Amino acid sequence: MTTTQARQDTLGEATLGELAEGLRGELIRPADPSYDDARSIWNAAHDKRPALIVRCKGVADVIRAVEFARSEGLTLAVRGGGHSIPGFSTTDGGIVIDLSPMNSVRIDPDRRQIVAQGGCTWGDVDAEAQAFGLAVTGGLVSSTGVAGFTLGGGIGWLVRKAGLACDNLIGADIVTADGQYLHTSETENPELLWALRGGGGNFGVVTSFEFKAYEVGPTVFAGLVFYPGDRAADVLRGFGTAAASAPDDLSLAINLTTAPPLPFLPEEVHGKPIVAVLGMWSGQPDAGDAATRPFRELAPVVADLFGPMPYNAMQTLLDPLFPRGLRNYFRSAFFADLGPTTVDALVAAHSAVPNGLSELHVHHLGGAMGRVPADATAFGTRDREYILNVVARSEDAAGYDAAVEWARSAGSSLGPSAASYVNFTGETNEDIVRASYPAATYERLVRVKNTYDPTNLFHLNQNIRPASA
Repeated sequence: MTTTQARQDTLGEATLGELAEGLRGELIRPADPSYDDARSIWNAAHDKRPALIVRCKGVADVIRAVEFARSEGLTLAVRGGGHSIPGFSTTDGGIVIDLSPMNSVRIDPDRRQIVAQGGCTWGDVDAEAQAFGLAVTGGLVSSTGVAGFTLGGGIGWLVRKAGLACDNLIGADIVTADGQYLHTSETENPELLWALRGGGGNFGVVTSFEFKAYEVGPTVFAGLVFYPGDRAADVLRGFGTAAASAPDDLSLAINLTTAPPLPFLPEEVHGKPIVAVLGMWSGQPDAGDAATRPFRELAPVVADLFGPMPYNAMQTLLDPLFPRGLRNYFRSAFFADLGPTTVDALVAAHSAVPNGLSELHVHHLGGAMGRVPADATAFGTRDREYILNVVARSEDAAGYDAAVEWARSAGSSLGPSAASYVNFTGETNEDIVRASYPAATYERLVRVKNTYDPTNLFHLNQNIRPASA
Protein backbone atom coordinates (compact mmCIF):
# COMPACT_ATOMS: atom_id res chain seq x y z
CA MET A 1 0.00 0.00 0.00
CA THR A 2 1.35 3.42 -0.95
CA THR A 3 1.60 6.35 1.44
CA THR A 4 -1.11 8.12 -0.55
CA GLN A 5 -3.48 5.16 -0.34
CA ALA A 6 -2.86 4.81 3.39
CA ARG A 7 -3.75 8.43 4.06
CA GLN A 8 -6.89 8.18 1.94
CA ASP A 9 -8.02 5.16 3.93
CA THR A 10 -7.53 6.89 7.29
CA LEU A 11 -9.22 10.16 6.34
CA GLY A 12 -12.59 8.72 5.38
CA GLU A 13 -15.25 9.95 2.97
CA ALA A 14 -17.25 11.92 5.53
CA THR A 15 -14.18 13.90 6.58
CA LEU A 16 -13.18 14.62 2.99
CA GLY A 17 -16.73 15.50 2.03
CA GLU A 18 -16.89 18.04 4.81
CA LEU A 19 -13.63 19.58 3.63
CA ALA A 20 -14.82 19.77 0.02
CA GLU A 21 -18.14 21.38 0.98
CA GLY A 22 -16.34 24.14 2.83
CA LEU A 23 -14.23 25.18 -0.16
CA ARG A 24 -14.91 27.69 -2.91
CA GLY A 25 -12.06 26.09 -4.77
CA GLU A 26 -11.51 22.46 -5.69
CA LEU A 27 -10.50 19.39 -3.70
CA ILE A 28 -8.62 16.96 -5.94
CA ARG A 29 -8.05 13.34 -4.95
CA PRO A 30 -6.05 10.51 -6.59
CA ALA A 31 -9.14 9.00 -8.25
CA ASP A 32 -10.09 12.28 -9.93
CA PRO A 33 -9.40 12.67 -13.68
CA SER A 34 -7.48 15.90 -13.07
CA TYR A 35 -5.21 14.41 -10.41
CA ASP A 36 -2.12 13.64 -12.51
CA ASP A 37 -2.15 17.09 -14.04
CA ALA A 38 -2.75 18.73 -10.66
CA ARG A 39 0.05 16.88 -8.90
CA SER A 40 2.72 17.57 -11.53
CA ILE A 41 5.18 20.39 -10.96
CA TRP A 42 7.64 22.28 -13.17
CA ASN A 43 10.64 20.28 -11.94
CA ALA A 44 10.18 16.72 -13.17
CA ALA A 45 12.90 15.47 -10.83
CA HIS A 46 10.13 15.21 -8.21
CA ASP A 47 7.26 12.86 -9.02
CA LYS A 48 5.15 12.61 -5.88
CA ARG A 49 1.62 11.59 -5.08
CA PRO A 50 -0.14 13.75 -2.48
CA ALA A 51 -3.24 12.39 -0.80
CA LEU A 52 -5.09 15.68 -1.39
CA ILE A 53 -4.66 18.82 -3.46
CA VAL A 54 -6.64 21.92 -2.54
CA ARG A 55 -6.84 24.47 -5.33
CA CYS A 56 -7.64 27.59 -3.37
CA LYS A 57 -9.79 30.42 -4.71
CA GLY A 58 -9.34 32.68 -1.74
CA VAL A 59 -8.07 33.17 1.78
CA ALA A 60 -10.95 31.20 3.32
CA ASP A 61 -9.87 28.13 1.35
CA VAL A 62 -6.29 28.56 2.56
CA ILE A 63 -7.40 28.80 6.18
CA ARG A 64 -9.59 25.74 5.77
CA ALA A 65 -6.76 23.71 4.22
CA VAL A 66 -4.21 24.73 6.86
CA GLU A 67 -6.60 23.84 9.66
CA PHE A 68 -7.37 20.49 8.02
CA ALA A 69 -3.68 19.64 7.60
CA ARG A 70 -3.01 20.48 11.23
CA SER A 71 -5.98 18.60 12.66
CA GLU A 72 -5.36 15.49 10.56
CA GLY A 73 -1.59 15.45 11.01
CA LEU A 74 -0.91 15.74 7.29
CA THR A 75 2.38 16.84 5.81
CA LEU A 76 1.69 20.20 4.20
CA ALA A 77 3.19 21.51 0.94
CA VAL A 78 2.48 25.01 -0.37
CA ARG A 79 2.56 25.67 -4.11
CA GLY A 80 2.78 29.17 -5.53
CA GLY A 81 4.39 29.11 -8.97
CA GLY A 82 5.54 25.53 -8.48
CA HIS A 83 9.17 25.88 -9.62
CA SER A 84 10.60 24.66 -6.30
CA ILE A 85 13.93 23.08 -7.23
CA PRO A 86 14.04 20.79 -4.14
CA GLY A 87 10.41 19.74 -4.75
CA PHE A 88 8.92 21.50 -1.74
CA SER A 89 5.71 22.28 -3.65
CA THR A 90 4.57 18.66 -3.53
CA THR A 91 4.61 15.71 -1.13
CA ASP A 92 3.87 12.02 -0.89
CA GLY A 93 0.74 11.21 1.09
CA GLY A 94 0.19 14.73 2.41
CA ILE A 95 -1.82 17.75 1.31
CA VAL A 96 -0.84 20.37 -1.27
CA ILE A 97 -2.21 23.91 -0.95
CA ASP A 98 -2.21 25.07 -4.56
CA LEU A 99 -2.48 28.86 -4.82
CA SER A 100 -2.42 29.00 -8.63
CA PRO A 101 -6.07 30.17 -8.94
CA MET A 102 -5.19 33.14 -6.72
CA ASN A 103 -3.35 35.11 -9.39
CA SER A 104 -4.82 38.61 -9.42
CA VAL A 105 -2.58 41.69 -9.52
CA ARG A 106 -3.55 45.20 -8.46
CA ILE A 107 -1.49 48.26 -9.38
CA ASP A 108 -1.55 51.60 -7.57
CA PRO A 109 0.26 53.88 -10.05
CA ASP A 110 0.01 56.97 -7.85
CA ARG A 111 1.69 55.32 -4.88
CA ARG A 112 3.87 53.12 -7.12
CA GLN A 113 2.79 49.92 -5.45
CA ILE A 114 2.01 46.42 -6.68
CA VAL A 115 -0.22 43.95 -4.84
CA ALA A 116 0.05 40.37 -6.09
CA GLN A 117 -1.76 37.30 -4.78
CA GLY A 118 0.25 34.28 -3.70
CA GLY A 119 -0.41 32.25 -6.84
CA CYS A 120 0.95 34.88 -9.24
CA THR A 121 3.89 34.35 -11.53
CA TRP A 122 6.17 37.18 -12.58
CA GLY A 123 4.52 37.04 -15.99
CA ASP A 124 1.25 37.98 -14.29
CA VAL A 125 2.85 40.86 -12.41
CA ASP A 126 4.86 42.26 -15.32
CA ALA A 127 1.89 42.23 -17.68
CA GLU A 128 -0.12 44.42 -15.31
CA ALA A 129 2.64 46.64 -13.95
CA GLN A 130 4.09 47.55 -17.34
CA ALA A 131 0.74 49.00 -18.37
CA PHE A 132 1.70 51.78 -15.93
CA GLY A 133 5.44 51.79 -16.65
CA LEU A 134 6.21 50.11 -13.32
CA ALA A 135 8.25 47.09 -12.26
CA VAL A 136 9.93 45.48 -9.28
CA THR A 137 12.77 42.95 -9.28
CA GLY A 138 11.27 39.75 -10.70
CA GLY A 139 12.33 36.32 -11.85
CA LEU A 140 14.54 35.76 -14.90
CA VAL A 141 11.90 33.32 -16.21
CA SER A 142 8.33 34.61 -16.36
CA SER A 143 6.79 31.38 -15.05
CA THR A 144 8.65 31.82 -11.76
CA GLY A 145 6.26 32.19 -8.83
CA VAL A 146 6.21 35.49 -6.98
CA ALA A 147 5.89 33.75 -3.62
CA GLY A 148 8.91 31.48 -3.43
CA PHE A 149 11.09 33.93 -5.33
CA THR A 150 10.34 36.80 -2.95
CA LEU A 151 10.38 34.84 0.30
CA GLY A 152 13.84 33.49 -0.48
CA GLY A 153 15.26 36.84 -1.62
CA GLY A 154 14.69 37.43 -5.32
CA ILE A 155 17.59 38.17 -7.72
CA GLY A 156 16.66 39.54 -11.15
CA TRP A 157 17.48 42.18 -13.76
CA LEU A 158 16.60 45.05 -11.43
CA VAL A 159 18.66 43.83 -8.48
CA ARG A 160 21.28 46.59 -8.75
CA LYS A 161 18.73 49.34 -9.40
CA ALA A 162 16.02 48.30 -6.94
CA GLY A 163 17.53 45.61 -4.72
CA LEU A 164 16.09 42.17 -4.15
CA ALA A 165 12.38 41.45 -4.46
CA CYS A 166 12.26 40.95 -0.70
CA ASP A 167 13.86 44.37 -0.14
CA ASN A 168 10.79 45.89 -1.79
CA LEU A 169 8.25 43.83 0.14
CA ILE A 170 6.40 46.46 2.17
CA GLY A 171 3.52 44.31 3.38
CA ALA A 172 1.95 40.88 3.19
CA ASP A 173 -1.12 38.90 4.19
CA ILE A 174 -0.40 35.51 5.69
CA VAL A 175 -2.22 32.49 7.12
CA THR A 176 -0.19 31.09 10.01
CA ALA A 177 -0.01 27.55 11.37
CA ASP A 178 -2.87 28.12 13.83
CA GLY A 179 -5.18 29.37 11.07
CA GLN A 180 -4.84 33.06 11.89
CA TYR A 181 -5.02 35.55 9.03
CA LEU A 182 -2.56 38.35 9.68
CA HIS A 183 -1.40 41.45 7.91
CA THR A 184 2.23 42.40 8.30
CA SER A 185 3.95 45.68 7.52
CA GLU A 186 6.54 48.00 9.03
CA THR A 187 3.98 48.95 11.71
CA GLU A 188 1.90 45.75 12.04
CA ASN A 189 3.64 42.50 13.01
CA PRO A 190 6.94 44.01 11.79
CA GLU A 191 9.11 41.14 13.02
CA LEU A 192 7.14 38.75 10.83
CA LEU A 193 7.68 41.02 7.82
CA TRP A 194 11.40 41.03 8.58
CA ALA A 195 11.40 37.22 8.51
CA LEU A 196 9.41 37.04 5.25
CA ARG A 197 12.10 39.16 3.61
CA GLY A 198 14.42 36.24 2.92
CA GLY A 199 13.43 33.64 5.52
CA GLY A 200 11.49 31.49 3.05
CA GLY A 201 8.14 29.80 3.51
CA ASN A 202 8.74 28.93 7.14
CA PHE A 203 6.08 31.11 8.73
CA GLY A 204 2.82 30.45 6.92
CA VAL A 205 1.02 30.73 3.59
CA VAL A 206 1.46 34.21 2.16
CA THR A 207 -1.73 34.98 0.26
CA SER A 208 -0.83 38.51 -0.87
CA PHE A 209 2.38 40.48 -1.41
CA GLU A 210 2.67 44.27 -1.44
CA PHE A 211 5.68 45.71 -3.28
CA LYS A 212 7.25 49.09 -3.75
CA ALA A 213 7.57 49.60 -7.52
CA TYR A 214 9.89 51.60 -9.79
CA GLU A 215 9.52 53.44 -13.07
CA VAL A 216 10.98 51.04 -15.63
CA GLY A 217 10.24 50.63 -19.32
CA PRO A 218 8.28 50.21 -21.41
CA THR A 219 11.57 50.16 -23.39
CA VAL A 220 14.91 49.06 -21.96
CA PHE A 221 18.29 48.41 -23.57
CA ALA A 222 18.92 44.72 -23.07
CA GLY A 223 19.83 41.40 -24.64
CA LEU A 224 22.86 39.15 -24.85
CA VAL A 225 26.19 38.83 -26.61
CA PHE A 226 27.91 35.53 -27.37
CA TYR A 227 31.64 34.75 -27.24
CA PRO A 228 33.58 31.59 -28.19
CA GLY A 229 33.72 29.01 -25.40
CA ASP A 230 37.52 28.86 -25.53
CA ARG A 231 37.66 32.53 -24.56
CA ALA A 232 35.74 31.99 -21.32
CA ALA A 233 38.68 33.00 -19.11
CA ASP A 234 39.15 36.25 -21.04
CA VAL A 235 35.46 37.06 -20.81
CA LEU A 236 35.33 36.36 -17.07
CA ARG A 237 38.40 38.47 -16.34
CA GLY A 238 37.23 41.34 -18.51
CA PHE A 239 33.75 41.19 -17.03
CA GLY A 240 35.19 41.56 -13.54
CA THR A 241 37.16 44.63 -14.55
CA ALA A 242 34.22 46.30 -16.30
CA ALA A 243 31.75 45.44 -13.53
CA ALA A 244 33.81 47.32 -10.94
CA SER A 245 32.56 50.63 -12.36
CA ALA A 246 29.10 49.56 -13.56
CA PRO A 247 26.24 51.95 -12.62
CA ASP A 248 23.22 50.71 -10.68
CA ASP A 249 20.99 50.81 -13.75
CA LEU A 250 23.04 47.99 -15.28
CA SER A 251 22.49 44.37 -14.16
CA LEU A 252 24.41 41.66 -16.01
CA ALA A 253 25.24 37.98 -15.85
CA ILE A 254 27.59 35.55 -17.58
CA ASN A 255 26.25 32.25 -18.84
CA LEU A 256 28.81 29.47 -19.45
CA THR A 257 26.74 27.14 -21.56
CA THR A 258 26.41 25.14 -24.78
CA ALA A 259 25.39 26.92 -27.97
CA PRO A 260 21.77 26.08 -28.85
CA PRO A 261 20.80 25.45 -32.50
CA LEU A 262 19.25 28.89 -32.99
CA PRO A 263 19.30 30.85 -36.26
CA PHE A 264 21.14 33.87 -34.87
CA LEU A 265 24.18 31.69 -34.01
CA PRO A 266 26.49 30.34 -36.75
CA GLU A 267 25.88 26.67 -37.43
CA GLU A 268 29.50 25.82 -36.73
CA VAL A 269 29.12 26.70 -33.02
CA HIS A 270 25.90 24.74 -32.45
CA GLY A 271 26.36 22.17 -29.68
CA LYS A 272 29.74 23.57 -28.67
CA PRO A 273 30.78 25.45 -25.52
CA ILE A 274 29.90 29.12 -25.66
CA VAL A 275 29.83 32.10 -23.31
CA ALA A 276 26.98 34.61 -23.18
CA VAL A 277 26.89 37.93 -21.37
CA LEU A 278 23.30 38.98 -20.87
CA GLY A 279 21.57 41.71 -18.99
CA MET A 280 19.60 44.91 -18.93
CA TRP A 281 20.18 48.66 -18.77
CA SER A 282 17.13 50.13 -17.02
CA GLY A 283 18.06 53.78 -17.40
CA GLN A 284 17.30 55.95 -20.42
CA PRO A 285 17.37 53.58 -23.43
CA ASP A 286 19.48 55.93 -25.56
CA ALA A 287 22.28 55.63 -22.98
CA GLY A 288 22.18 51.84 -23.01
CA ASP A 289 24.54 51.25 -25.91
CA ALA A 290 27.39 53.13 -24.25
CA ALA A 291 26.67 51.62 -20.82
CA THR A 292 26.76 48.03 -22.09
CA ARG A 293 29.58 48.51 -24.62
CA PRO A 294 32.42 47.44 -22.26
CA PHE A 295 30.68 44.08 -21.76
CA ARG A 296 30.18 43.58 -25.49
CA GLU A 297 33.87 43.86 -26.38
CA LEU A 298 35.41 41.29 -24.04
CA ALA A 299 36.57 38.90 -26.80
CA PRO A 300 35.83 38.18 -30.47
CA VAL A 301 32.04 38.34 -30.81
CA VAL A 302 30.00 35.44 -32.18
CA ALA A 303 26.71 37.36 -32.09
CA ASP A 304 25.59 40.61 -30.42
CA LEU A 305 21.86 40.78 -29.74
CA PHE A 306 21.77 43.80 -27.44
CA GLY A 307 19.40 46.58 -28.35
CA PRO A 308 16.23 48.43 -27.34
CA MET A 309 13.37 46.09 -26.46
CA PRO A 310 10.24 46.04 -24.32
CA TYR A 311 10.89 45.31 -20.66
CA ASN A 312 8.49 42.38 -20.85
CA ALA A 313 10.45 40.94 -23.80
CA MET A 314 13.56 40.83 -21.65
CA GLN A 315 11.59 39.29 -18.80
CA THR A 316 10.52 36.42 -21.08
CA LEU A 317 13.73 36.10 -23.12
CA LEU A 318 14.91 32.98 -21.28
CA ASP A 319 11.50 31.27 -21.09
CA PRO A 320 12.11 28.86 -24.02
CA LEU A 321 15.28 27.59 -22.33
CA PHE A 322 13.48 26.66 -19.10
CA PRO A 323 10.42 24.62 -20.10
CA ARG A 324 8.28 22.60 -17.76
CA GLY A 325 9.10 18.90 -17.50
CA LEU A 326 12.90 18.73 -17.34
CA ARG A 327 14.75 17.32 -14.36
CA ASN A 328 16.43 20.19 -12.53
CA TYR A 329 18.99 20.44 -9.75
CA PHE A 330 20.61 23.75 -8.76
CA ARG A 331 23.49 24.76 -6.52
CA SER A 332 24.69 28.24 -5.62
CA ALA A 333 27.55 30.10 -3.99
CA PHE A 334 28.20 33.77 -3.29
CA PHE A 335 31.75 34.99 -3.93
CA ALA A 336 33.70 38.22 -3.78
CA ASP A 337 35.40 38.72 -7.14
CA LEU A 338 36.48 37.18 -10.41
CA GLY A 339 40.07 36.62 -9.38
CA PRO A 340 42.38 34.03 -10.97
CA THR A 341 41.42 31.13 -8.69
CA THR A 342 37.70 31.71 -9.24
CA VAL A 343 38.11 32.11 -13.00
CA ASP A 344 40.08 28.86 -13.19
CA ALA A 345 37.41 27.01 -11.19
CA LEU A 346 34.59 28.31 -13.40
CA VAL A 347 36.41 27.45 -16.63
CA ALA A 348 37.16 23.95 -15.31
CA ALA A 349 33.51 23.42 -14.36
CA HIS A 350 32.39 24.62 -17.78
CA SER A 351 34.74 22.19 -19.52
CA ALA A 352 33.28 19.33 -17.47
CA VAL A 353 29.61 20.15 -18.16
CA PRO A 354 27.74 16.80 -18.41
CA ASN A 355 25.26 17.72 -21.15
CA GLY A 356 24.05 20.58 -23.31
CA LEU A 357 21.25 21.52 -20.89
CA SER A 358 23.49 22.18 -17.90
CA GLU A 359 25.23 25.51 -17.41
CA LEU A 360 26.81 28.02 -15.07
CA HIS A 361 25.35 31.47 -14.34
CA VAL A 362 27.50 34.18 -12.77
CA HIS A 363 25.32 37.13 -11.75
CA HIS A 364 26.77 40.50 -10.82
CA LEU A 365 25.24 41.86 -7.60
CA GLY A 366 26.01 44.93 -5.50
CA GLY A 367 24.34 48.25 -6.23
CA ALA A 368 21.11 48.82 -4.33
CA MET A 369 21.15 45.26 -3.01
CA GLY A 370 24.53 45.78 -1.38
CA ARG A 371 23.51 49.01 0.36
CA VAL A 372 20.67 47.48 2.40
CA PRO A 373 21.84 47.08 6.02
CA ALA A 374 22.65 43.48 6.90
CA ASP A 375 20.05 43.33 9.69
CA ALA A 376 17.24 45.07 7.77
CA THR A 377 15.99 41.79 6.29
CA ALA A 378 16.48 38.08 6.83
CA PHE A 379 18.37 37.72 3.55
CA GLY A 380 21.75 36.33 4.45
CA THR A 381 24.50 37.59 2.14
CA ARG A 382 24.94 41.14 0.85
CA ASP A 383 28.68 41.73 1.03
CA ARG A 384 29.63 39.66 -2.05
CA GLU A 385 29.71 41.07 -5.56
CA TYR A 386 28.75 37.85 -7.35
CA ILE A 387 26.69 34.72 -7.11
CA LEU A 388 27.27 31.47 -8.98
CA ASN A 389 24.13 29.56 -9.89
CA VAL A 390 24.86 26.05 -11.14
CA VAL A 391 22.03 24.74 -13.30
CA ALA A 392 22.10 20.95 -13.77
CA ARG A 393 19.40 19.49 -16.00
CA SER A 394 18.48 16.42 -18.00
CA GLU A 395 15.52 15.49 -20.20
CA ASP A 396 14.91 12.23 -18.36
CA ALA A 397 16.33 10.00 -15.66
CA ALA A 398 19.30 8.98 -17.80
CA GLY A 399 22.16 11.29 -17.02
CA TYR A 400 20.43 13.09 -14.17
CA ASP A 401 22.63 11.63 -11.42
CA ALA A 402 25.76 12.63 -13.34
CA ALA A 403 24.42 16.16 -13.74
CA VAL A 404 23.73 16.41 -10.01
CA GLU A 405 27.25 15.29 -9.14
CA TRP A 406 28.71 17.82 -11.57
CA ALA A 407 26.61 20.58 -9.97
CA ARG A 408 27.73 19.66 -6.48
CA SER A 409 31.36 19.69 -7.56
CA ALA A 410 31.01 23.00 -9.41
CA GLY A 411 29.22 24.61 -6.48
CA SER A 412 31.89 23.57 -3.99
CA SER A 413 34.78 24.56 -6.28
CA LEU A 414 34.62 28.15 -4.99
CA GLY A 415 35.45 26.99 -1.49
CA PRO A 416 33.73 25.20 1.41
CA SER A 417 32.86 28.46 3.18
CA ALA A 418 30.83 29.96 0.31
CA ALA A 419 27.30 30.78 1.48
CA SER A 420 24.36 29.48 -0.56
CA TYR A 421 21.27 31.24 -1.89
CA VAL A 422 18.25 29.37 -0.56
CA ASN A 423 16.26 29.80 -3.80
CA PHE A 424 19.00 28.07 -5.79
CA THR A 425 19.68 25.11 -3.53
CA GLY A 426 18.51 21.77 -4.85
CA GLU A 427 18.46 19.95 -1.56
CA THR A 428 18.15 20.79 2.09
CA ASN A 429 19.75 19.94 5.37
CA GLU A 430 20.33 21.91 8.53
CA ASP A 431 23.96 22.66 7.69
CA ILE A 432 23.06 24.21 4.32
CA VAL A 433 20.33 26.34 5.87
CA ARG A 434 22.51 27.55 8.74
CA ALA A 435 25.32 28.43 6.32
CA SER A 436 22.90 30.54 4.28
CA TYR A 437 22.35 33.01 7.13
CA PRO A 438 24.63 34.83 9.56
CA ALA A 439 24.41 33.29 13.04
CA ALA A 440 22.51 36.23 14.54
CA THR A 441 20.04 36.25 11.64
CA TYR A 442 19.43 32.52 11.99
CA GLU A 443 18.74 32.81 15.71
CA ARG A 444 16.34 35.68 15.09
CA LEU A 445 14.53 33.56 12.48
CA VAL A 446 14.22 30.77 15.04
CA ARG A 447 12.54 33.18 17.44
CA VAL A 448 10.02 34.20 14.77
CA LYS A 449 9.44 30.55 13.92
CA ASN A 450 8.83 29.79 17.60
CA THR A 451 6.11 32.46 17.62
CA TYR A 452 4.25 31.63 14.41
CA ASP A 453 4.94 27.93 13.78
CA PRO A 454 6.17 26.26 16.98
CA THR A 455 5.23 22.75 15.76
CA ASN A 456 6.97 23.18 12.38
CA LEU A 457 3.85 22.57 10.32
CA PHE A 458 5.55 24.49 7.52
CA HIS A 459 8.69 22.38 7.20
CA LEU A 460 8.74 21.68 3.45
CA ASN A 461 11.14 24.55 2.76
CA GLN A 462 14.73 25.45 3.57
CA ASN A 463 13.66 24.83 7.10
CA ILE A 464 14.23 26.99 10.14
CA ARG A 465 13.53 24.52 12.94
CA PRO A 466 11.67 25.93 15.96
CA ALA A 467 13.21 25.33 19.36
CA SER A 468 10.47 22.85 20.28
CA ALA A 469 10.85 20.66 17.18
